[in-house]
Amino acid sequence: MSAVLLVRKGWSVRQTARYIGVSPGTISKWVSRAPQDGRLTIPTQSSRPHTSPFSIPIEIERVIIAERQKRHRCGQVVHQELIRQGIKVSLSTVQRVLDRNKLTNSYSPWKKRHISLPRPLAIIPGDLVQLDTIHQMISDKKRIYIYTLIDVASRWAHALVSKKISAGNSLLFLQSAKELVVFPFQTIQSDHGPEFSSWFTNHAGSVHRHSRISKPNDNAHVERFNRTIQDECLNRLPANFQVYQKEIPEYLRYYNEERLHMGINYQTPVEKLNQLFPRS
Repeated sequence: MSAVLLVRKGWSVRQTARYIGVSPGTISKWVSRAPQDGRLTIPTQSSRPHTSPFSIPIEIERVIIAERQKRHRCGQVVHQELIRQGIKVSLSTVQRVLDRNKLTNSYSPWKKRHISLPRPLAIIPGDLVQLDTIHQMISDKKRIYIYTLIDVASRWAHALVSKKISAGNSLLFLQSAKELVVFPFQTIQSDHGPEFSSWFTNHAGSVHRHSRISKPNDNAHVERFNRTIQDECLNRLPANFQVYQKEIPEYLRYYNEERLHMGINYQTPVEKLNQLFPRS
């Protein structure tokens, strides 16, 4: 708008263009678009084309919206439903229609994204240690939490019952596990739960890797351990904090010292660790 005011004061288009540092054609466009009511801004014009010969027909767009609102299925399912109805349309078009009509779940701007570091190879104990939490429901408004941890290389596992989860409690659980083993935790891995927040990352004392979004196989070992401890221990007990406090340590002793694991050639985790770290 400063350039337009110079032209209106009597400067030539070329003189203004040379002074501002843009082409004369740009100055001419600014002058033609500038309002005459004294506003100091030039309204931005829409870049939408006047005609769209290849745009999706409004009838098909209405069918896409109707299919989405019928069962609230994802764009891929809506696309396949249209194909079954004989409507030829691309998946990207379906997604654009849903986005344009605000029928997709957008990512929350308040949720912090964590960058997933490269996944290390679990060759020796401590190379990759996975963490997670189990939520055991007591009632509609009350639950018990069990922190779980497993070393991928040796299958050594640890668990701790807690009345609540937080980044601070996660750190205490991690420190308690480190005190029980002779190997250092080089890389720890967790999901994106609030108990494994950036504060936990900064105080963990090990490299903290978050699993990739929508990639549950990243945490496959600890997820398998979660199911094992539920099937073999928790589900056979009453959902009681004191009972869990007593029985979980006893189950961990069995899991680490007696239970044979196919993934480590039918050894126990303690036997695997004794091979690598012989006791003096």
